[in-house]
Amino acid sequence: MRPGRLVSMLLLLQVKGRVTAQALAEEFDVSVRTVYRDIDQLSAAGVPVYADRGPGGGFTLLDGYRARLTGITKAEAETLSIAGLAGAATDLGLSEQLRAAQLKLVTALPDAAPDASRIGSRLHIDPVGWYRRPAQVPQLTLLAGAVWEQKRIAMQYQSWASLNGTDGEPERERIRDPLGLVLKAGDWYLVARARTQMRIYKVASIAQLNVLDETFERPAGFDLRSEWASSVATFEKSLLKHVARLRLTQEGMTRLSRLGAAAVEQAQGAPPDDDGWQEVTLPVEQLDYAAEQLLGFAAHVQVLEPPELRARLRRLAQRVAALNAA
Repeated sequence: MRPGRLVSMLLLLQVKGRVTAQALAEEFDVSVRTVYRDIDQLSAAGVPVYADRGPGGGFTLLDGYRARLTGITKAEAETLSIAGLAGAATDLGLSEQLRAAQLKLVTALPDAAPDASRIGSRLHIDPVGWYRRPAQVPQLTLLAGAVWEQKRIAMQYQSWASLNGTDGEPERERIRDPLGLVLKAGDWYLVARARTQMRIYKVASIAQLNVLDETFERPAGFDLRSEWASSVATFEKSLLKHVARLRLTQEGMTRLSRLGAAAVEQAQGAPPDDDGWQEVTLPVEQLDYAAEQLLGFAAHVQVLEPPELRARLRRLAQRVAALNAA
């Protein structure tokens, strides 16, 4: 007997008013016989639940019976319903807990509010980018358990360098303290401590994972949101190693976001000339990658400086033209 299921069943009856045994069985993925046993347990615990037989029958609570939460308003309960993403909760192995929490929130609303789920029916959050599919993260549920229980992990990680054959020790075991998980643009990332340093790992690149029996203490004052924001800013800054001076059409100016938000923010532009072209100076990543990005600007960009980037873009365009010759 799972106490969590009994609580969820009670709250579901409170929200919906009357529910059939078959509907409860489907909702909680159990047999109808199990549902009847659960109802008996609720009755034995003093919950006034009754069975109406025949067509349109089902289980229902005594009129006026409610188990309310206190200190929460309708607006607050509705807002909390979007605090956790359903897809993320499923990835983390928390879908059952999320469902129970949502039911508890609904029961906190005045008069069982028939519009209690209006935010969920009007707002859907899909964190995965266009033309992408959710990343496969088989280690995520196990990793989430280690984060919740503050247990040290041993993992083998396939870094970008190891995947490209440039790392002499591609799959060495790493002992880490898992401090938090972040979902960004459809991908899960682990924020972990390596001795005294903070590190970020893409969960999909964890090849093997073992949760150790050893526990750890979280750093005093650690804030996951602040740590993530700081790490992202540092990472983006480390990528922008060069400065380029470009000449762009108005259409090219609209494509600047392809170079990243930092490039757009730091772009120093001059007024358009008589032909409508505008000169900008901005930071770019490694020159080979920058050339590939600028190739997507087609005939809307001209590289003025540095000459190395201009030469790389020209050679790249020539190779593309040769491959697609008539």
